[in-house]
Amino acid sequence: MDPAIPFIILAVLFVALALSAIRIVPQARAYNIERFGRYIRTMNPGLNFIVPGVDRVNSKFDLREQVFSSRPQPVITEDNLVVNIDTVLYYQITAPKAAAYEVANYIQAIDQLTVTTLRNVIGSMDLERTLTSREEINTRLRGVLDETTGKWGIRINRVEIKAIDPPPTIKEAMEKQMRADRDKRAAILHAEGERQSRILKAEGARQQAILEAQGDQQAAILRADGEAQAVERVFQAVHENDADAKMLAYKYLETLPALAQGEGNTFWVIPGEFTEAVKNVTHAFAGDAAQATPSTEKEQGAEEHGQRSITAADPGRSTAAQAAMHAAEAAEKAVADARDDVRRAGDARGGPTPAPRNGDSDSE
Repeated sequence: MDPAIPFIILAVLFVALALSAIRIVPQARAYNIERFGRYIRTMNPGLNFIVPGVDRVNSKFDLREQVFSSRPQPVITEDNLVVNIDTVLYYQITAPKAAAYEVANYIQAIDQLTVTTLRNVIGSMDLERTLTSREEINTRLRGVLDETTGKWGIRINRVEIKAIDPPPTIKEAMEKQMRADRDKRAAILHAEGERQSRILKAEGARQQAILEAQGDQQAAILRADGEAQAVERVFQAVHENDADAKMLAYKYLETLPALAQGEGNTFWVIPGEFTEAVKNVTHAFAGDAAQATPSTEKEQGAEEHGQRSITAADPGRSTAAQAAMHAAEAAEKAVADARDDVRRAGDARGGPTPAPRNGDSDSE
């Protein structure tokens, strides 16, 4: 037997014993060491040594922040509705010794504590508040969990409500309510649009009416100014030309037939000045003829039956006198024709026959 073999065996055993005494702990890890079943220390990251065969690694912990997602839990609200709530926890181990020796299973303990705390919190809220108060629920859950898990060497960094699922009937009712609210808002917006549209249309019509009225006013003013200037020029021309009563009477007779024209003239009264105008025209023609030719006529002062008679000294009349008499007869005939025209115009329109007024008679 080779005497070197025992030395080789002892060397191998020494190396194996030395390697078993070395422990390398990774970063953000922690190992709890027990000696003969009793906790003695926690190894930090890096190179560590233990007594082989005496010390052993009891538990290993990850010191980084961990995420725990619980399964949906049924919770009853204040208004006796069952909702399923799914939560997410973000926690971190701060004391590996407490996490190993203060609680048997810290994950299960956190899960159950979350469920009980969530039921207490949701039980004091109705469904509508539960759906709209997630931040409040998260804050209250985190406060209760952090206070309880502190002695376990665990810090709760954040609690989030991942989902809140009401019963299907409640979901359907909420959808109907949401549709009704949207329809209501749509109807309100449509009504507001119609209201604004009508207001704008009314404002436009008002402005249009104002502008049209202003235009009519300006047009009426301009027409009145034009008529006033025309009348002023006519009167100015009359005064400048020194028109006498004969000319005015003749123009008056020319204007009378125009009074019967027009669709609305169904009844027309001959004015009282008509006879005076005829007399003026007749006397004007007769006077002009008498002044142009010497007359041998003389008047008798006697009146028979209320009428004045004119006798001629010479039965033979001059040509100028006969022309004057023919002119007077033509004027009277023109007056009679004018009356006939007016009467026929009244009959054609279905109205009453024009009647004289102010003491006029047909014999005039």
